[in-house]
Amino acid sequence: MYLSKIEIDHFRNYKKEKVKLCNKINIFIGDNAQGKTNILESIYILALTKSHRLGFENNIIQKGFHSCKISGLLRDNEILKELEIKWIQDQKKVYINQKEIRKIAAYISNMNVIMFCPNDLDIIKGSPQIRRNLLNIQISQLYPLYVNYLNEYNKILKTRNEYLKQLGVNGFSDLRYLDIIDDKLVDRGVQIYLYRKKYLDYINTKIGSIYEKIMNIKGLHIIYENNLDLDSFELESIKKQFYQKLKSNRKREISQGMTLYGPHRDDFSFYIDEENMKFYASQGQQRLAIIAFKLAEIFLFTEEKGSSPILLLDDIFSELDIQKRNKLMQYIPQDIQTIITTTDLKNIQKKIIHQAKIFIVEHGNITEKVE
Repeated sequence: MYLSKIEIDHFRNYKKEKVKLCNKINIFIGDNAQGKTNILESIYILALTKSHRLGFENNIIQKGFHSCKISGLLRDNEILKELEIKWIQDQKKVYINQKEIRKIAAYISNMNVIMFCPNDLDIIKGSPQIRRNLLNIQISQLYPLYVNYLNEYNKILKTRNEYLKQLGVNGFSDLRYLDIIDDKLVDRGVQIYLYRKKYLDYINTKIGSIYEKIMNIKGLHIIYENNLDLDSFELESIKKQFYQKLKSNRKREISQGMTLYGPHRDDFSFYIDEENMKFYASQGQQRLAIIAFKLAEIFLFTEEKGSSPILLLDDIFSELDIQKRNKLMQYIPQDIQTIITTTDLKNIQKKIIHQAKIFIVEHGNITEKVE
């Protein structure tokens, strides 16, 4: 799949811009703080309805205006889709072919993106919430049902936490309603565990060999960490252990007024052999481990969806030496649409530049570079 056109109106520092993209390599060059990352962010939002920059969505609408819009024309094999997302003050709406889509799950699986950016180090160094968020975003693009399970789980979780607080105040007189909530929580939670395990298992089939070829270091793998102490990922086994955790910790959860076990407490870690990279790897090793993770995702997306995702590379070449840049590009298929930002074309191989469509970004204005 590829995005042939992106239009942005009153988004961030852009007033109105329309950019025609090629289906291979597109490079946006400019100094810092000119709006290069905002272009990638607009494409990411068009795909997923949310920014990759957590906590930055409050300032999406350009200062002085009350609404903004991002739209694009997507070609997926022989199918053309016009995608659009609008904000009117705090209200957000999404459209496919000018028809409003009420359910986010029906929207976000249409356009698949994988983004590489400088703050990706947080995936290893940051909180478990960052890693859960990454899992949720990427799995949602592949499997629309996952979004439904996740949304239902979160609603049930909220209800359960509120009821646990009530029980803490009112005592333990009636736990029958809690049993009903537990049934629903476990039912949705089991599906989330299965999707996440399937996803990370696939990543583990690719990430070690990719990392070894880039870094010449063996043994990189992902460990899925859940607080159920699961010894099997068979559906009935997960269900049984989930129930047991909830039942055996019921008094503790009531006293704390929150659900302490379930996929909302999941995490995963990057290991080289037996060592957790969060504590024992250099920043350079960590960065390349995350790049290997995302390169592995390309294979998964292509196999599951029958078309390649769109790659968004936000100034990552400046972080890598020439040898590692070359090895990185070897893993990017030639037929995949890649959108790159950089402050200097010297960071990018001449071979790539010659194949690319190049845009100059300056003070929120985009112009195509003509040879």
